Amino acid sequence: MTQVPAGQARGPLAIVLALGTAQTIAWASSYYLPAILAAPIARDLGLAPTYVFGALSGALVISGLLGPRVGHAIDTFGGRGLLAISNVVFVAGLLLLSVAHGAAVLIAAWALLGIGMGMGLYEAAFATLARIYGTNARRTITGITLIAGFASTLGWPLTTWLASEYGWRVACQVWAAIHIALALPLNLSLPRAVPLDQQPRPGAAANRQSGRQSETFAMVLLAYMFAAASFVSSGISAILPTMLVAFGASPAQALLAGALVGPAQVGARLLEAGWLARFHPLLSARLAMLMNPIGVVALVAGGPLLATTFTVLYGAGNGIITIARGTLPLALFGPAGFGKRVGMISLPSRVTGAAAPLALGLMVEHIGSSALWISALVSLSAFFALLLLRSEQATSTPLQVGEQNS
Repeated sequence: MTQVPAGQARGPLAIVLALGTAQTIAWASSYYLPAILAAPIARDLGLAPTYVFGALSGALVISGLLGPRVGHAIDTFGGRGLLAISNVVFVAGLLLLSVAHGAAVLIAAWALLGIGMGMGLYEAAFATLARIYGTNARRTITGITLIAGFASTLGWPLTTWLASEYGWRVACQVWAAIHIALALPLNLSLPRAVPLDQQPRPGAAANRQSGRQSETFAMVLLAYMFAAASFVSSGISAILPTMLVAFGASPAQALLAGALVGPAQVGARLLEAGWLARFHPLLSARLAMLMNPIGVVALVAGGPLLATTFTVLYGAGNGIITIARGTLPLALFGPAGFGKRVGMISLPSRVTGAAAPLALGLMVEHIGSSALWISALVSLSAFFALLLLRSEQATSTPLQVGEQNS
């Protein structure tokens, strides 16, 4: 289904570069901010760092709750305007955070940032691309994740330098200025979506083919799979260095192994953009969900000698699953109503991602390194859920673009 008539939209490369850069800024100035600023913020406000990470968890839940409504709005109007509004919300949250002197303003600032995250991170970007390119959005979705995959690589050093030279408050203010000066114009440069009445709709006969998989069944399986993947990804990220040391790695070995997660994510995304692009996204997702269990077995069998093998496999799985959040629903359900579906599917993963660091941290305290086996079992359960999905588009009563089905 073609969403934009030929010639009306700029070339895909220009759109990928613009949206990928805007996504990099959005992730670096929100999700990845506490990793650097939690300690100085907590120290300045007289709070424990857990308050800052707790506020981030709350922001993730808020963003998840907003997902279906944001997705529906993008399905109806396109994503250009909402992504631009998200930059303004990010600016408000960052400026409020920069003047916080207590827990109340800290929480209010992260609530605003949570709204911005719900309107301006991957799910919204994927829905925007699906609205522009329809069923041809897979390569552009992969493209923006390749660029935004460097959000922590670029954002952490910049945030660290700003905080050390000028303080964490100025760091927040600089990120706010970057949103206004760079991210906002980039989002506004995206093409406007074609009006809904100019879009072809799938015929009713296409939705009554016998033998096709139930859409509700497929969405439940996808929601579970992404929730499980988010639990594993967020949980292991929080305990990775400590866990590797518990398996006998030295702090230096743990640091080296952890540093390979980012390159592994990018390498896996390049593989998805190249060789794996010829296959259905289900294959990529199934392979990705096997990466963590294989890595856990390698780590248990080889100890610190195979710590890098574990982190590379873990990072590769994360890299592909991030892309699958957009490409898999697009392949299974098509572009009509894509944004709302993705918002609904992603909601449980926001909750599990927010809860995972605490949950796995408690597991480590009580059962030690066996917590990794639990993460492997969770990944395997998601793999088996994917085996129940079929590669043809699922069908039921169609959730048409612009339809209020909530």
